[in-house]
Amino acid sequence: MMRSLWTAASGMAGQQFAVDTIANNLANVNTAGFKKSRVDFQDLLYQTIRFAGTAVTSGAEVPTGIQVGHGVRPVATVKLFSQGTFRETNNPLDLVIEGDGFFQVLLPDGTIAYTRDGSFKKDSDGRIVTSDGFVLEPEIIIPPDAIEVSIGADGTVSAVMVNDSEPQEIGRIELARFVNPAGLRNYGRNLFLATGASGPPIIGQPGLDGFGAIAQGYLEMSNVEVVEEMVNLIMAQRAYDANSKAIQASDDMLQSANNLRR
Repeated sequence: MMRSLWTAASGMAGQQFAVDTIANNLANVNTAGFKKSRVDFQDLLYQTIRFAGTAVTSGAEVPTGIQVGHGVRPVATVKLFSQGTFRETNNPLDLVIEGDGFFQVLLPDGTIAYTRDGSFKKDSDGRIVTSDGFVLEPEIIIPPDAIEVSIGADGTVSAVMVNDSEPQEIGRIELARFVNPAGLRNYGRNLFLATGASGPPIIGQPGLDGFGAIAQGYLEMSNVEVVEEMVNLIMAQRAYDANSKAIQASDDMLQSANNLRR
């Protein structure tokens, strides 16, 4: 069997994986806090037919060898954490991080997850939660008699109570960042989980020590660029077509060999 069939097949499988990734990027173009992914490829094992430097005669050697590759494979999907665009909402619980950092969210099993999605809500107990009801960590409870909530750039949460003209501090938002954010694991629901590759979270105050400041009344939208993704989609489609042509050419060559007559 011609190795080109398997080589081109690996190319088709790789480009299909790239199209799947691009499709996910495009599907989340309006998802708050979403970060696009990029596929990295790696060539496969090479079969060495002749080594470079092989002696052919006395005092002479082959300057270059002969190697045949066996295709390609996806080796990584890299999350790109560039800043998304900001959209003004005027909702006091919509927050963006202007710079580096993640909000911390407590999952039901006690695990801490991390997100750039700042579209927070208030539950029946007055706690600040995500759209899925996961509690912001550290927990901040808005009193039932609060008539106005303000969140400062340093994460300070203040509320003005009924019959009170002065705001009172009710909590402080802390952010987390990672040495290698690309190593975070996608959990879904706009959340990430720490891994050994990402390193442990570094906790700090917004606006200090490299952490981004918080802006109230805004949402960070997806960092997906539709035009860029469409160009990547066309390139992946053309590469897929080219690999399919290589399979067709290999099949035609096998057919010609099978039709040989003495």
